[in-house]
Amino acid sequence: MCNLYSMTKGQAAIRALFDEITDETGNLPALPAIYPDQSAPVVANTPDGPTLRMMRWGMPSPAFALKTRNADKGVTNIRNTASPHWRRWLGPDHRCVVPFTAFSEFQKGVGPRWFALDDSQPLAFFAGIWTNWTSVRKVKEGQTNDDLFGFLTTDANGVVAPIHPKAMPVILISPEAIKMWLTAPREQALRLQRPLPDRMLTLAEGPI
Repeated sequence: MCNLYSMTKGQAAIRALFDEITDETGNLPALPAIYPDQSAPVVANTPDGPTLRMMRWGMPSPAFALKTRNADKGVTNIRNTASPHWRRWLGPDHRCVVPFTAFSEFQKGVGPRWFALDDSQPLAFFAGIWTNWTSVRKVKEGQTNDDLFGFLTTDANGVVAPIHPKAMPVILISPEAIKMWLTAPREQALRLQRPLPDRMLTLAEGPI
């Protein structure tokens, strides 16, 4: 599971990929380490069109997972898109793309290992879903209302598998793939839930 990633490119690089995008993030700093339940920039489909806004990482957990908990930390990575719990958020209105420059998987005995498109760590996107939700994320906070997001995972490719064989994030690179994820009918959009080709991913030293 990817529970750490970075986004170190400026917001102008994100805005350049979208027509008439609304930017609600203000002055967005470089984010070399984004962890679960932290806020991060997300491009969401909204009634006003593509909107760049800060959201909290972790979608609402299924009800069965909350039976013995008094708070919901959220689900960061989503694999089973056939589940009724996730299916309700797979329409275009709840899809988003999550900008990143590198992501990390933990390797036992070594620690975090980082992956990026190449050594320059250009901007790319995870295919994600989002919703507005009222819940108790942390007991000390009490009930809060938040925009929440998570991103899809798929089978690990040949670069990720030696370190994390179970899964990797669904990565979108081309403007066509980004548009398809945000706007296409569900069955068509879910064709993008596939590993990135090995040649398009590399091990990185860490966020830059």
